[in-house]
Amino acid sequence: MQWDLGLQGLALLGAMSLGFGVVAGVLVGRDLAHRLWAVAITTVACVGAGVLTSEWLFGWATEEDLQPNVDGLSRDEVLLSSVLTTVLIVVVVRRLAHRTEGTARGGRHLSGWHRGQHAGHA
Repeated sequence: MQWDLGLQGLALLGAMSLGFGVVAGVLVGRDLAHRLWAVAITTVACVGAGVLTSEWLFGWATEEDLQPNVDGLSRDEVLLSSVLTTVLIVVVVRRLAHRTEGTARGGRHLSGWHRGQHAGHA
C-alpha cells in the first residue's frame, strides 16, 4: 500500500480531530477530568480512524473518485468516521462517568440493599 497523505492533509486531519475532541469534551458531562479524558481520547481516536478511513478504506480511489480530496485526505469519509468515533466515545465515557459517580455516592446500584430492602425485610 502506498500512503499519499501529505502535510496539508495531515494538518487538516489534526484540526478536525481536535475539533471533534472539543465537541466530545463538551458533551460528556460536568466533571473536568472526564472532559479532558474525552478530548484527548477522541482526538487520538479520530486521527487513527481518519488515517485508516482515508488511506486503507478509500486508499484505492483517485482524486476524481472522491471529492473533496485535500492532499490525499478523503475529507467527507474522514468526517463521517470521526462523527461515528466521537459518538461512540461520548456514550462510553458518559456511561463510565455515571457508573463511577454512582459508586462514589455510596453504591447507588445497591440502593435497595442499604435501605434494608433485602430478603427477609418487608
